[in-house]
Amino acid sequence: MELKEALLKRRSVRKYTEEVVSKEDIDELMHAAMSGPSACNTRPWEFYVVQDPIKVKEVIKCMKFANYGANTVIIVAGNLHHTVLMPGLKEFWVQDCSAATENILLRATDLGLGTVWCGVYPNKKLSDKIKEVIGAKNHIIPLNVILVGHPNEEPESRDQYDERKIHFVTTLEK
Repeated sequence: MELKEALLKRRSVRKYTEEVVSKEDIDELMHAAMSGPSACNTRPWEFYVVQDPIKVKEVIKCMKFANYGANTVIIVAGNLHHTVLMPGLKEFWVQDCSAATENILLRATDLGLGTVWCGVYPNKKLSDKIKEVIGAKNHIIPLNVILVGHPNEEPESRDQYDERKIHFVTTLEK
């Protein structure tokens, strides 16, 4: 699939089949995630892949809008131990993990999988619930939960281009 096609085709999928996401597809998603950019190459991300049906249900139960029948969830989290090594980079884990997340979403689309990105951070109560379910340490902060599965629907591709959102900044002549 061409990149432009994947960008336009990537949509939130809220209906899934019962087919399990393969280990090979998970590996592809993880390779894509870790190919993302990272401030000063700190790579503060951690990925929790949950496919055990009981644990999937526990994660979904924590989320207000996530009960769509996906049998795989990926929690993208920041490891704050990676950020303290570089002064001034403590909060850049959010951008780094967001880039990794977008790579997961696009690669999943390319593989014919469906996804939904469900935000966790900065909701501390939700973050703590997710950490408890996955057994994460205090220095791990869940950014989001990505539902992954074989889609049982195909939302239409869309282009949300809006030229009113573009502002060209130029040097003013005196």
